[in-house]
Order: sequence, then structure tokens, then C-alpha cells
Amino acid sequence: MAYRVKAPWILSNILFSRLVWKMPAGGKPIIYLTFDDGPHPTATPFILEQLERYKAKATFFCIGKNVEEYPGIYLELLKDGHSVGNHTQNHFNGWFTAKDKYIQNVQLAANNINSRLFRPPYGRITRGQINALIKREAPYTIYMWDVLSGDFDTTLSGEQCLQNVLNNIEPGSIVVFHDSEKAWERMSYALPRVLEYCSNKGWSLEALPQDK
Repeated sequence: MAYRVKAPWILSNILFSRLVWKMPAGGKPIIYLTFDDGPHPTATPFILEQLERYKAKATFFCIGKNVEEYPGIYLELLKDGHSVGNHTQNHFNGWFTAKDKYIQNVQLAANNINSRLFRPPYGRITRGQINALIKREAPYTIYMWDVLSGDFDTTLSGEQCLQNVLNNIEPGSIVVFHDSEKAWERMSYALPRVLEYCSNKGWSLEALPQDK
């Protein structure tokens, strides 16, 4: 499984500079934790409990079909003051999906996810799909990431995922975890320790802005 824990400079600054990879680091030091693929009946409530312990806010990029299956958990995210984003209806890989079909799937998810934030599943999206999403009358802001925990990687331990984050995180970082069955073992180990680390550093944990 090939991926980079730290977003490559050439992607974030040259090839896909229209996407948001990191937030401005000026002023108060802020970390932006994000969670992909939920809601999930075990992982998402656990995350909400951990965030509440540290008075932290985060952003959840939700799959439309999971919102339909677990609407109560989705509403809990909103009630707790977290931001949400669209992660397609069926977790489509943009590299292997025609543009029109991809955009239709995003629109299908939007029936239940009221947000102008978007993250492509697997981080894979084509230029045509990007253009279709950001040139709409009500355009999406496409958020990628600065630090990938790797919690989806079953070859890693929870400790390795923790170190992926701690070795790369800095103010302004957008960090990816997953509220999914696959990531549960590693995420549930790493997340509380990341929250403790940020708290000890005096870093604020906030949600991505809904109307950037």
C-alpha cells in the first residue's frame, strides 16, 4: 500500500494548489483533526467522547450511505458543534469513475449532508472532477491533508500511526483519521494520545470552517 504520511510539496503547492492541504499557521496555534468514512456505530461515538474530554472540535467527512444508515449519529456530530463534509455517497475512487457519474454521486450524498466541504475518497480526484466541483454556482472547498495517520493500513500498529502524526504535526496541520471498522484498532489507540499531546502543547483543536 503506497502512500505518503506527509503531503508532498509538489502536490500541495504545484499540481493541486487549488485544493486546501493545510491551514494558515499565523496567530493562535491550531490543529485540524478530520475523520473520514463515517458515521460508524462504534468508532464515531468513541471519537465524540474523546473530543469532548479535551473540548476539541473536528471535521467529519461523511459517506452519504452511512449517514442514511446512522442518521442519529450524524445528528449528534452536528449537535456537538463539529463540522461535516461530503465524502461521496458510495466512497467512489475518482481515478476510476467518469466525471459525470462522480459528480452525481457527490450530489446524491448532498441530499443528506448539508455542507460545501468536500474530500475525495482515497485522495484521488481528476482535474475535470475538481473543475466541476469548484466552478459551481455554490462551489465546494476541497480539503485534502497535511498529515495522514495511516490508521487504515492494517500492516501498521496503533503506535506507528501515533508516531506518523506526532512526527509531522504542526500548527495549521490538517490530520486524517478514519471512523471506520477497518481503522478502529489503530485509530482508537492513536487518537487519545494525539489529543493529549496537543493539549500539553497548548494547541487548540478546531473544526475546518464551513464557509471558507
